[in-house]
Amino acid sequence: MTDFHPLRPASAPGGPAAIQSLRVVPAAAFVVTLGAARGDGLGIADDLVLDDIYQLSPEAPHLDLVAAIAPDGRIAIADGSPTGQPGHRLHLDCCLTLAEPDGHLIEMLVLVEVEDDAVAEIYGLPLAPLMPKRDYRLVGIDRHAATRRLAQAASASFVRGTRITMASGEQVPVEALRVGDRVLTRDDGPQPIRWIGCCTLRAIGAFAPVVIRKGVLHNAHDLVLAPDHRIFVWQRQDWLGTGRAEVLVKVRHLVNGDTVYVREGGHVDYFQIVFDDHQIIFAEGIAAESVIVDSLTRAALPENTPPHAPRRHLRYEVTESLLPRAEAVELLRRASAAR
Repeated sequence: MTDFHPLRPASAPGGPAAIQSLRVVPAAAFVVTLGAARGDGLGIADDLVLDDIYQLSPEAPHLDLVAAIAPDGRIAIADGSPTGQPGHRLHLDCCLTLAEPDGHLIEMLVLVEVEDDAVAEIYGLPLAPLMPKRDYRLVGIDRHAATRRLAQAASASFVRGTRITMASGEQVPVEALRVGDRVLTRDDGPQPIRWIGCCTLRAIGAFAPVVIRKGVLHNAHDLVLAPDHRIFVWQRQDWLGTGRAEVLVKVRHLVNGDTVYVREGGHVDYFQIVFDDHQIIFAEGIAAESVIVDSLTRAALPENTPPHAPRRHLRYEVTESLLPRAEAVELLRRASAAR
């Protein structure tokens, strides 16, 4: 299921809160079929029992829950969310590890919608595809990992081997970069790296990288990025009909299964680069963003990393509705071609 995307695009942030749309399943659709809590739907950590076996209902709806993450880390359901009650708080309760019959492990975040200090609804946010009527044994409950996992899924990340353009013009693999190295940025010229980190994750679901084949967007080699990583395109002609030349696009919205595809399986090393400000840098010849430090991504970064101020280019993100999936990458190619 290469089209699985738990993090759906929402409107660009217009204030201090980070906005993210989460593809969730209601608790009542993920039910214990064998075990101590047989017949019960997904619950909070205190109510869950290890070794219980769950199944997803064939009729389970997938819901888009739009969340606003405030600078202090508090989460609420945002105005315009198609599910949940706007204004209700959202609590990231825990991160579950589920074992499939073949032994593969997947993770699911448990989110609790709270009204007047009472539970209004519980949702599961799977970080890999769930198949209806398939057994999932609960083998792990982590009360501390959920915030970090959500932050990792939303962070702009380059895979090992990606060549980054330095201030000197040299192309350097991302794993060879160090704090203080000066990288060429689109808007501010040479800028020093303030932090660079790496995490190794299973390449499945929300963490399966997207490959843009060599030459597809005038890139020198294959460019491989995390699904929610945004690339920057200057449209010489407005093929997308956005009414502006500058656009930001999440790479998973360009997946066509051919020239841009999801690479699942095994593990992937993801590198995150932080500057004093959110920057557009150059990776394999493509303009791509660095990590934006906000209330959503901060949990994946060192403590006390200062948040980034809003930048003009953040207003240019193109939502999925404006991108015809089969033609999106070709339209961007034409739009950015020299004429």
